[in-house]
Amino acid sequence: MVTSSPNEGEEKEGPVIRDKRRIDPETGEVRVPAAESPAPEAPADGGATVSDEEFSSLKTQLTERLADLQRLKAEYDNYRKRVERDRVAVREQALGQVLSELLPVLDDIGRARDHDELSGGFKSVAESLEAVTGKLGLERYGEKGEPFDPTVHEALMHSLSPDVTETSVVDVLQPGYRIGERVLRPTRVAVADPDPEAGADEAAGEPGDDGE
Repeated sequence: MVTSSPNEGEEKEGPVIRDKRRIDPETGEVRVPAAESPAPEAPADGGATVSDEEFSSLKTQLTERLADLQRLKAEYDNYRKRVERDRVAVREQALGQVLSELLPVLDDIGRARDHDELSGGFKSVAESLEAVTGKLGLERYGEKGEPFDPTVHEALMHSLSPDVTETSVVDVLQPGYRIGERVLRPTRVAVADPDPEAGADEAAGEPGDDGE
């Protein structure tokens, strides 16, 4: 007795074979490959969307970063100004120390000039020295008749005078020197205050004059 297999009568499928040859062996023509379907285009924004809440958060972060940059810039500007101010102060201090050592020499030159002893080669050297110190910012100050200022004057002598209406310099004993607003040496002076008795004498003399 012959039995049939369960798949008997059914057509058995074999493996699928694709002919990838570019030239058709039957017609001899070049095969044109089927056009591939184009890939779907990606959305212009990449498919990402930003919500109002995220936008507000980004805006807040941007504002904070901008404030940080402005604060850093202000701190740098202050630092640069402080460094420049310190540099100028150090220069003035060093220059002041050097010029202070030359003040006795300038005093000798001034005394020689007052006694008409500044002549010849000594005069040329003295004038050159005064010119150089002047270019470096050294300034001589202190004159007779100017009001007394304790911040720039040093009073060595004091008297009363009917010729002044306020405390004034009546004689310069030693000139002062300064660089800008910095005083290297105050002017040493003799000062005079108004004489109160002179005013009283004038007031007392007026009735007598009227009686004559």
